[in-house]
Amino acid sequence: MSDDGIPCLWMRGGTSKGAYFLASDLPAGREAIDPLLLAIMGAPDPRQIDGIGGADPLTSKVAILSPPSRDDADVDYLFLQVFVDQALVSDAQACGNILAGVGPAAIERGLVPAREGETPVRIHMLNTGEIAVATVRTPGGRVSYSGEAAIDGVPGTAAPVPLMFQGLEGSMCGALLPSGNAVDEVDGVACTLIDNGMPCVVLLASDFGLTGAESREEFEAMTDVKARIEAIRLQCGPLMNLGDVAGKSVPKMTLVSAPRDGGTVATLSLIPHRVHASIGVFAAVSVATACTLPGSPAAGVAMLPPDGRYRIEHPSGAAEVLIARDAEGRVTGAGTLRTARKLMDGRVFPRG
Repeated sequence: MSDDGIPCLWMRGGTSKGAYFLASDLPAGREAIDPLLLAIMGAPDPRQIDGIGGADPLTSKVAILSPPSRDDADVDYLFLQVFVDQALVSDAQACGNILAGVGPAAIERGLVPAREGETPVRIHMLNTGEIAVATVRTPGGRVSYSGEAAIDGVPGTAAPVPLMFQGLEGSMCGALLPSGNAVDEVDGVACTLIDNGMPCVVLLASDFGLTGAESREEFEAMTDVKARIEAIRLQCGPLMNLGDVAGKSVPKMTLVSAPRDGGTVATLSLIPHRVHASIGVFAAVSVATACTLPGSPAAGVAMLPPDGRYRIEHPSGAAEVLIARDAEGRVTGAGTLRTARKLMDGRVFPRG
């Protein structure tokens, strides 16, 4: 396999970048797939110099696509995070940014026939068992990546890829609030333990002596603060039905503060040990949902929008989340707007 290379689409999805494969082009079973992906990405190595990874968790990601295993989907999507500095490949979470490229990739690879104008693609997210619907521009029956949509964290514009999610509540933890509370106190810090697509622990930046305006680099250097946050994360794992999370990439830890640029709330996120350059799509949905919970840390600093368009500020700008609520204020649906772009289509050669 390595002599001939493996068919691979290298794509930007949202604010992430990754390799998109057909399951049929990979060996069967994770015991064979994981070492292959480590070799493809060049991990573990902080530079990933002998692979295609970009030396950052956001650019060391993989999507594996296959025909749908359920009638209400058009394609199955498995997301795998290839760690940069560890010989570890994890399926413990979904990725909404890489998800943005799944619809285009499925059409490119012939898994989903293109329609004239626009093609809806129903994506079964194997990591969580949920369905997302992506709308892909397909003028003339071909995927178009050019367009006018802009997202913070990505230069220029591209074709919009609206994503609407179904049944995100309790995606990995079994309940929106797995502890049963909108607020829990862990190590003397008020936390919201929430899962609306991504298990997150939402905390106030001020509880750690921070303003929330710290840069990614400043936050990365705060080893004492990061150690304290990690100690809280390890305690939250069992409370969120995730068990021992020492070797897991969830829950994500998100510090919130008052918005500074007209958004809903400002965030600094750990994923879980490095500071996110922006914020993941599903994490943004979970944080936006936390903002709607009376008495929660996020609700105390958030400015809720009247139109349901929540702008979750992050170090690179803001992520827009669409939130639908019922008459009692409960979140009933969520979506977001992403973009994607095909960067390379060819064959990748893992090291032997």
